[in-house]
Amino acid sequence: MQKIRHAELGKKGAFGPSAESKRVDRTWEFAPLDKSSFTPMYFQIQTQLLKMIQGGQLRAGDPLPSEEELSRAYGVSRMTARHALQSLKSQGFASRHKGQGTFVSQPKVEKDITHLCGFTAEMRALGLQPTSRILGAETIPASAEVALRLRVEVGSPMFSLRRLRLADGLPVAVEQVWLSREQFSGLDQIDFACSSLYQTLRERYGIRVSRADEILEARAASRDEAELLEIPRRSSVLVMSRTLWNVDGKPVEMAHSVYRGDRYRAVLSIPSTAVE
Repeated sequence: MQKIRHAELGKKGAFGPSAESKRVDRTWEFAPLDKSSFTPMYFQIQTQLLKMIQGGQLRAGDPLPSEEELSRAYGVSRMTARHALQSLKSQGFASRHKGQGTFVSQPKVEKDITHLCGFTAEMRALGLQPTSRILGAETIPASAEVALRLRVEVGSPMFSLRRLRLADGLPVAVEQVWLSREQFSGLDQIDFACSSLYQTLRERYGIRVSRADEILEARAASRDEAELLEIPRRSSVLVMSRTLWNVDGKPVEMAHSVYRGDRYRAVLSIPSTAVE
């Protein structure tokens, strides 16, 4: 068993070292590679690191060994070590922080876009604890886009709710929704930091949802989004625009959500039909 000592950042944030970190030593233990195997050496290294992550020896935010450390421990080239780390990054298990190193990433949250579900219920179904932070809750006039999608007059009073959505305390998305104040009077009296909007619409206002029209696109995060989601500026984000319809065929909500690209991915199940 090969051992090397690693000067690790002892106090870390969820996605890398914090500004208050201090140096501590850590000993890495690596099993020898089977250099006679047909399995590529980079893949053997990647497999060992992945087992450490999945076994809880390495947790989200922990630093991974550097290319130099892996090269020295395994007796391989730095290119082979780099390939192992890049493979972990491509699978979403690691992320590179410029000037700091490579760190274990938080597993991605999957969203089944064929199933209509609110954030709270969705996170609980995945075994995660959902929380929200209110960024804004106010009455504003309907813009041209909001008016068109919700079939109201431009300038009509709308309840606008903007929240930072978190899973197990880690920021996942910035969400803003618009609803008619005339149709949903009293929404501004509810604390949506701890209440589910969809549950409120269902239980307090009797809304029965029939469908949602959603548009997904990828783009770079703005400065404000990057700060809220705790990601580098211009990082990739997944943007979802949604219009929610009730069983009477009327639009009841417009929503705009920005998800972290490194924490979220959309999943689509396509039923088998005629495939030629």
